[in-house]
Amino acid sequence: MKRTTIIGSGSFVPEQILSNSDFHSRLFYTADSELIETPLEEITRKFQQITGIRNRRWADDNMVTSDLAFFAAERAIKDSGIDPETLDQIIVAHNFGDVKTSTIQSEAVPSLASRVKNKLGIKNPNSVAYDILFGCPGWVQGVIQTEAFFKAGMAKRALVVGSETLSRVIDTYDRDSMLFSDGAGATVLEYKDSEHDSGILSTAAATFAEEEVEYLFMEKSYKPDSDERVRFMKMKGRKVYEFALKYVPAAMKLCLDKAKVDISDVKKIFIHQANEKLDEAVISRLYRLYGRRDYDNEVLPMSVHEWGNSSVATVPTLYDVVNRGRKKGHKMESGDILLFASVGAGMNINAFCYRY
Repeated sequence: MKRTTIIGSGSFVPEQILSNSDFHSRLFYTADSELIETPLEEITRKFQQITGIRNRRWADDNMVTSDLAFFAAERAIKDSGIDPETLDQIIVAHNFGDVKTSTIQSEAVPSLASRVKNKLGIKNPNSVAYDILFGCPGWVQGVIQTEAFFKAGMAKRALVVGSETLSRVIDTYDRDSMLFSDGAGATVLEYKDSEHDSGILSTAAATFAEEEVEYLFMEKSYKPDSDERVRFMKMKGRKVYEFALKYVPAAMKLCLDKAKVDISDVKKIFIHQANEKLDEAVISRLYRLYGRRDYDNEVLPMSVHEWGNSSVATVPTLYDVVNRGRKKGHKMESGDILLFASVGAGMNINAFCYRY
């Protein structure tokens, strides 16, 4: 039986590290532009307790999102061993396009996927390149979409990349800016027969777009007298937390049920690295849906502590690190059941179940 199989992975994590202490010289304001008088050391201490984030990575000033995507894609193609000219599709998931340092304008024409194809030197015109805008779940959705194209007989090989430079779109006067980071992750997928029946077993996706559509949005800076015309990414953190806790475990269970897989058979869960407390709460709620009270730490690899939240890049980057045996305490073996899941602006939720 043919399945959609990951045959190569790659990632790019910028070298520039910002620790929590690097924010001690900032000024933070409320949404009403009132100065937050709490000592910055206390703000960052509470922030780390809640999110688990100690450090985050920001891209160098001379890099943009498509550059990071290219670096990750190049590594994934090398890992796969294929001729890049044989790729039928190149999909780049992002949210803000290429935003150059010290600018306020996003560049998404041509598409980032076309830019990545150009950087890779792929000449085949039948290698179709396009972008996906799906919030943080963009890379997972790119994989789901690739699966559909494969099953429809419209493609056999695809490159799916998740890349973002959130450091260019955050309001530095907003405490939430400490959450976000930059990075890219990529996978090469192929539709093929497998003697071990490896590949995608099931998928699930949903969009909630009533009041949820405003949980992540663009708004002016919290700094007093800031320019109304200049917008930054904003988030209703409590609303996002409650939404994820309510809906993500159910979506993950639906995906496992469609694959006829029990939670006890899942060896690894690659979930969007939003923040530590949220991810742990979501996984605990998932296990409770199966009547189980807890899970083993080996099931849940995490990267948010040192790399922060890089949106669409978090899941493929974490997978690549574990896949290459570079995540201490985590390894995968042939036949292992993996569950990938994400949640983000839309509000969108998705997941896919995979046999390694």
